[in-house]
Formats: sequence, C-alpha cells, structure tokens
Amino acid sequence: MKLLAAAAALGLIGAAPPAEKPRRIVSLNVCADQYLLALADPGQIVALSRNARNAELSAAAAKARSFRSLRRPSEEVMALRPDLLLGFPLGDSVAGAPPGRWNVLGLETADSYGSVIDQIRRTARAVGHPERGEALIARMNRDLAALPRPRRGGVAAYYQRRGYMTGTGTLVDDLMRRAGLTNLAAKLGKPALAQIPLEQMIAARPDWLIVESGSERVVDQGTEMLNHPVLKDIPRIRVPQAWTVCGGPAYVLAARSIVAQVNAAPDRP
Repeated sequence: MKLLAAAAALGLIGAAPPAEKPRRIVSLNVCADQYLLALADPGQIVALSRNARNAELSAAAAKARSFRSLRRPSEEVMALRPDLLLGFPLGDSVAGAPPGRWNVLGLETADSYGSVIDQIRRTARAVGHPERGEALIARMNRDLAALPRPRRGGVAAYYQRRGYMTGTGTLVDDLMRRAGLTNLAAKLGKPALAQIPLEQMIAARPDWLIVESGSERVVDQGTEMLNHPVLKDIPRIRVPQAWTVCGGPAYVLAARSIVAQVNAAPDRP
C-alpha cells in the first residue's frame, strides 16, 4: 500500500503516458529486472529490485551488480522519480494508458514459453526498444529449435525442499513437456504447488527427479528429505532455481540443460 500511495503521489497512476522513451526506469521485482536488463539501455535503468543481485533467484544477478538495488522501495521510488515503474504489483491496468505507452507496467508470473514471449514484447515496447524484443525472441526461438531431440521420455517430478512438487500450468511443467517428459503432478492430479509426502513419492516411483542445483547439500530437514536413501536410485536432473523462477532469456538455458541431462543419462536396467 505504501508503494501504491507513493506512485499516486508521483502522478504515475492514471498519468498521461510519456511521449518518448522512458529515461528513468525502476524495476520492482526480480523477474522484471531480468527483462529490463536484457532490453533497456543501461542509462535508462535507475534501480532494480532488492533481489536483483541474488544469484539463487536471478539469472541476471551478475549483470545487475552494476546497478542500484532498492532496499526500501516505498520510500526510494518517490525520491528516484521514475517515468516507468516495471513489475508494478497491481498490473498495468492502473496506468490508464493505451498498450505500448505505459508509465506503469505490471508483469505476472510467466507460466509458459508463450507467456515469456508476451512479456518480452510488452517490456520491449514499454522501454522503447521493440526491435530488441523481436531480436531476443528470434534468438530464443532459433536456440530452442536447435535443441536435440530427447533420447527418451518418462515421468518426472520437480521435487523441492520440504516435499513440495511443482504441478501443471507452470513454467517448469512447460519445460518438462518440451523435454519430452510427463509431469508426475499431472498423473496424480495435483495443483500448481502441492506438498507430497515421501511415502507417496516412493509409491509413484518417477523416472526422474528434477531438483534445484545444490540441493544435495543438507542444511535442514527440508533439504534432508530430498536426500533420503529411498530416493537415491532415481536419476536426477539438476537445474538452477534462477532459471525457472521467472522465465525470460533463462528459459532457453533451462530447456537446453534438461534435454542434455536426459540424453546423457545412462539407460536404466
């Protein structure tokens, strides 16, 4: 609410859209950060979200180190006086501006490659570089088309700490299907996020476990569950969390890695 009040005070909500490329852009979440870094001029970026430099959450963390990171967004936004707020939590409908000329652009969580493409285009138009968006999309399409065919399929479970499993209608589910895998959550009729007891996972016996890179390191009970001896014989596909949280350009990295690991795994007896 503080951020909403700050935006209203600045005249950003309901204000007339800028007549030229925004010169002072502030990003409010880690997903918006990555689109902004890929599409805007460095000089347009005034500040990124507080998680922009967190390598566990952002695939663009290294690039983000060159820019200011917000610590108290509700106070700092007022002082920075941006002409574009990217990733605004209430969505771009509050801006009162026609598509392509926002001074507030909301970005929802991408749940498919199609969503990623849509967000690239929307962000590219908003920052004044639509041609960069189309060029990025063309590169991603070309890279995905060049992926080798999956050598074998199977049922996979994206299993996270404390036994949470990612279900259908998510970006991870989209990546599984691209790699020729079937999401265990779909077979079990589970929602987008469900907690699956270890006993149920053992009974389901998936062909693959997709886990976050580094999850082999036991730091608490949540990660200990992922390393239970009864799961040790299920082949694992390891993907950095930062590649699946938001989509964006990292979608290609995740897809390439999953297919490569499936194809490199030895045949099971």
